[in-house]
Amino acid sequence: MTSRVVVTGKIPQAGLDVLVDAGIAVQAWTNDVAISRSELLKMVSGADVLVTLLTEKIDSEVLSAAGTQLKAVCNVAVGYNNIDLAECSRRGIKVTNTPGVLTEATADIAMALILMVTRRLAEGERVIRGQKSWQWGMHYMLGAGIQQRRLGIIGMGAIGAATARRARAFGMTIAYTNRSMAGVALERELEMERMSLDDLLATSDVVSVHCPSNES
Repeated sequence: MTSRVVVTGKIPQAGLDVLVDAGIAVQAWTNDVAISRSELLKMVSGADVLVTLLTEKIDSEVLSAAGTQLKAVCNVAVGYNNIDLAECSRRGIKVTNTPGVLTEATADIAMALILMVTRRLAEGERVIRGQKSWQWGMHYMLGAGIQQRRLGIIGMGAIGAATARRARAFGMTIAYTNRSMAGVALERELEMERMSLDDLLATSDVVSVHCPSNES
């Protein structure tokens, strides 16, 4: 019997082509707007596999609507807090995600935000777009250079390390705090120092947070 895969959010056509070329029956949500709850509950009925996005909450109601034949929920995201893992486990449903796919993109954004703040890029952009009158002056929109400044990174995982590499290229020094040592090789590569959270906050010029969003 041909497996039926339901894709609950709009994904690139290339991803759908992979499934179709494998001879899989695919039903996909193709609207740019996220699927409504009522549409989701109808669409998942009879699916063998769900390919989901963060915009869909996959809980016991959705799993029941899909049916007992459901074998897997595959989240097109690094995070998976939209999925009730305990309920999937109880029903014997496998859950997958796509780790690592946003590491470099997220580090790019982190570095862009650092430059936006220190060089006041967003403020200057708003002046230009607003067509406001302005006059150059020695102190007008004067930002701060980040060369020889310390970047303190809270959470030295893959994204933290990718951000540190970018910061090093801009001439920053790196300090980090983490539950465990990042590793001798990485510390040598980035010439970074591990320290306590309190010391990092007290001595860093810029702080970038790269840890899970949870109670701790």
